[in-house]
Amino acid sequence: MPRPSAHLNLWKQRLGRVPEWVWDRTDLEALVLADNALTEISEQIGTLKALRMLDLGHNQLTRVPDALGDLDLTDFLYLHDNRLTRLPGSMARLTRLRYLNVSDNALTTLPPAIGAMKGLVELRASGNQMTSLPVAIGGLSLLRELHVRDNRLVALPDAVADLHELRQIDLRGNPLTRLPDGLASLPRLEKLDLRWVTTLTAPSWFDELESRGCLVYR
Repeated sequence: MPRPSAHLNLWKQRLGRVPEWVWDRTDLEALVLADNALTEISEQIGTLKALRMLDLGHNQLTRVPDALGDLDLTDFLYLHDNRLTRLPGSMARLTRLRYLNVSDNALTTLPPAIGAMKGLVELRASGNQMTSLPVAIGGLSLLRELHVRDNRLVALPDAVADLHELRQIDLRGNPLTRLPDGLASLPRLEKLDLRWVTTLTAPSWFDELESRGCLVYR
């Protein structure tokens, strides 16, 4: 008998709910459940210990189970385009995850637990209702891209100056009134996108960033 594929793609199958047999596939390394009008995910997802990638995007989820933190995701976690108002603190245990997308939800903040997700290289949280970012975000020492376009941010925590690997930060469409001066000292910053930000007086250090080759869009 051939070994079943460790990748299961159920994209856009009009499921409505996840079939129970999916939770028996403990061999799965990648699971795609995107665009299925799902309103809930069972705590049984925690049994899929081999998962490296999980796609729950384009559904109608209002919450994700705490058992998400029982997984050892390393590659991607897609939660975008749902109806999430919060993320579980258990996500702090996803310390090896490299890519997280929670864009286009109804999040008013990111949990402090985000700072424990030390493996993150790219974080996308655009199109939410966030008025602030947690100070704990400064703990993401490997982060290269931060996308928080179209939120309600008026400022960023000074801790973003600790993101020494940051290459790109997308702040478009936020009502920002100040930026931390520490952004000017980020050694690898290549792109600072502030288009459609009409509330910010440009700080003098923008010139310093541009002089060393960083693209500042404003």
